[in-house]
Amino acid sequence: MTDRLIAVYDRIILEQPKLALALVLLLAAVLAIGLPNFKLDASADSLTLEHDTDLDYFREINQRYGSGDFLVVMYTPHNGDLFSDQALQTLDALGKDLKKIDGVTSVNSLVTVPLLYSPKVSVESLQEEQRTLLTPGVDREAAKREFHTSPVYRNLILSPDGNTTAVLATIAQDQRYIDLVRRRDALRLKRDQEGLNDSEKAELEQVSQTFLDYRTERAAIDRARVEAVRQLMGRYRDRAEVFLGGPSMITADMIDFVRGDLQIFGAGITLFIILTLSLIFRQLLWVVLPLATCGLTITIMLGWLSWIDWRLTVISSNFVALLLVLTMAVTIHLIVRYRELHTAHPEADQHQLVRDTVYLMARPCIYTVLTTMVAFASLVVSDIRPVIDFGWMMTIGLLVTLCLVFVVIPAGMLIAGKSAGSQTNHTTHLPEFFSDVTERRGGLVLILSAVLGGLAMFGIARLEVDNRFIDYFKTDTEIYQGLSVIDQKLGGTTPLDIVIQAPAFAQDLETSDSEEPDPFADDPLEDDPFAEDPFADSFGDDPFAEPDPNKKINSYWFTRAGLEDLEKIQRFLDDLPEIGRIDSLVTAFHVANDLTGRRLNDFELAFMRQSLSPDLNNFLIAPYLDDESNETRLTMRTIETGTSLNRQELLNEIEGFLIDEMGIEPERYRLNGLLVLYNNMLQSLFSSQIMTLGAVFLGIMLMFLVLFRSLSLALIAIVPNLLAASVVLGVMGLAGIPLDMMTITIASITVGIGVDDTLHYIYRFREEFPRDRNYIAAMHRSHASIGIAMYYTSVVIIVGFAVLILSNFMPSVYFGLLTGLAMLVALVAAQTLLPKLLLIFKPLGTENQPSI
Repeated sequence: MTDRLIAVYDRIILEQPKLALALVLLLAAVLAIGLPNFKLDASADSLTLEHDTDLDYFREINQRYGSGDFLVVMYTPHNGDLFSDQALQTLDALGKDLKKIDGVTSVNSLVTVPLLYSPKVSVESLQEEQRTLLTPGVDREAAKREFHTSPVYRNLILSPDGNTTAVLATIAQDQRYIDLVRRRDALRLKRDQEGLNDSEKAELEQVSQTFLDYRTERAAIDRARVEAVRQLMGRYRDRAEVFLGGPSMITADMIDFVRGDLQIFGAGITLFIILTLSLIFRQLLWVVLPLATCGLTITIMLGWLSWIDWRLTVISSNFVALLLVLTMAVTIHLIVRYRELHTAHPEADQHQLVRDTVYLMARPCIYTVLTTMVAFASLVVSDIRPVIDFGWMMTIGLLVTLCLVFVVIPAGMLIAGKSAGSQTNHTTHLPEFFSDVTERRGGLVLILSAVLGGLAMFGIARLEVDNRFIDYFKTDTEIYQGLSVIDQKLGGTTPLDIVIQAPAFAQDLETSDSEEPDPFADDPLEDDPFAEDPFADSFGDDPFAEPDPNKKINSYWFTRAGLEDLEKIQRFLDDLPEIGRIDSLVTAFHVANDLTGRRLNDFELAFMRQSLSPDLNNFLIAPYLDDESNETRLTMRTIETGTSLNRQELLNEIEGFLIDEMGIEPERYRLNGLLVLYNNMLQSLFSSQIMTLGAVFLGIMLMFLVLFRSLSLALIAIVPNLLAASVVLGVMGLAGIPLDMMTITIASITVGIGVDDTLHYIYRFREEFPRDRNYIAAMHRSHASIGIAMYYTSVVIIVGFAVLILSNFMPSVYFGLLTGLAMLVALVAAQTLLPKLLLIFKPLGTENQPSI
């Protein structure tokens, strides 16, 4: 620090410590008023890419086909007989109770869906109300076979073992939500591509706030609905095993996870801080001051986030734990240095000791915090909103940490006064051991480092960018259990759609009486003397009487040619092990063929479609066909619990078949669904990881050059951190842990945090070397001083991150364990490899000669 800055700092903080602390407490108290408004976010926006055009298309398709939110209750009776009177009556009662819950528009279950094969119904009766399992006289064994084998229900509503069924509660579509998010995204896109005028900027701000408020309101409603369903399920647990699934349930539980993580991390790390500081310093003052600094940092940051309504997500839920651990690490460096000075100069007064501590530690602490800030700031190059927010939150939080540490700790020391017995307790001989190893076994250090680096490179080559969503949760959570049941017993979990436009020649295909079609021309029935005419009794009624000439009553996709194309696609999809249940117009085609005993021609298909009751049309046709755009949709679910799922390879394989085998032009089809959105996010991780690491190393190298003013020192300093980052990525590759939303940040954060040890060591080494210009002696002195603080801070960080294993969110668990591993490698490398490189290259000049 310059003399001028020291003078200003001395006058404001050191000469008026009580006033400085009072101002900090006042600021914390004011910001704490906002804490009751603190909010969490687990919405779709928090798990998708920024400006993802597939997300816009996903919302458009959902609106066009009436897809919306839903809840699924998995039901397995305790007596094992799902088709008993008691079980069916219970299912019926459960469905009726679900329908009474606010927001539920319809409920489908085993006892409400129509039976078409038990026995087979005629085509003429399709417009009538169909029988269900509760209809008197229904053959339940035949119905059970239908649920297992029919194209309508196979792998949809009944598990293969016949013991588990799904009750689907459809939630009303929220048009206001859709309109608000569309307008907001349109303005955001224009802002990023063209820029906005003043009125559009004002509109974007207003729409964004309106949407945020409405999303908060809707989240509360969704959460209350999920809770109501759970309370309802509780009344049925004495008769059956029940699990709940569905998007809104996952969102509600993830918010609970974030809230629980904040509480667990806060309490767990607070206890850890007290225990660690007590063991290290064994004085109450050195426990209270760091604890107060950590508490004030968290209060100020969370209070500020609450005031500006910046919400934590599943990704940024680690924010509190990280900030606590990193804040305490900085406080330890100050305390250790103060105690060293106290021991070396016991006659000095307290003001001088504190002033010297600040003077000596300001520069290295500022640079270590800045390097860590660079690591977190680099995350903003990601396209993933929660990762961006996490980066900014940590960057700002570290700035607050830096300011508070250099206010609270020195002011607290001055108020407490000079205490006796401040000699540092050397509770570890590990730094001394590392310095001996480096001196005597330096060659072995280099060999082991090279081997470790080689293994890391081998592991990095095996690293994958994919993950199963179900693996984000522990096996004892309801999310995992519900997803597992749906995935393994009811046809898969993650939805994937293929939306296809009709070929150009069929765009104007329309059947109306103005075209006067000849329904009997080239009728294949004439070639089959044994075929019956299922419509013989129906021709007396004119199905085309008073037609609406503006209404399309047929589409290319509901012709024989279109349906056979869809059949080929569906057969291909059926052969893919990653694909579970598939639904499309092919289901209606197969039903029609099964009921008539033959394949229908175009006219018969058109007539059959008109004969469907509204309920059957909404069930078999409407979700898969849009007449207006002559477009069809195949919807399927992927098997998440299988070992073969690689989303990008699956999407590539499907696209290859559509183009190469089916001859469908790329502009005529589009893959859609949650699997596509999730895969987009995963694939962006790899490119963002490269950009993030590049930004981190570039920023840190520039800081090293400014601090050390030596290119050789800057290059030497970066080597241990490269090793630590490589090891953690290599371990992930070797252990089969894929890159995901959380683990993608580990390498960059590891470099940012691990570089602190390197920076402190080199800074101290440069202080020690001029004393006798002996590299080995300077190394031993550095290990005996700053090496102790490095050990303490690294232990704090490693154990602090280990608290994350208590999370219910598995990426947080991996994040804690892998970052702890990286910090361990960084500590060992900084106390072995780094000094060995200093001894080899002698960047401070030759021994016993003037520095170069």
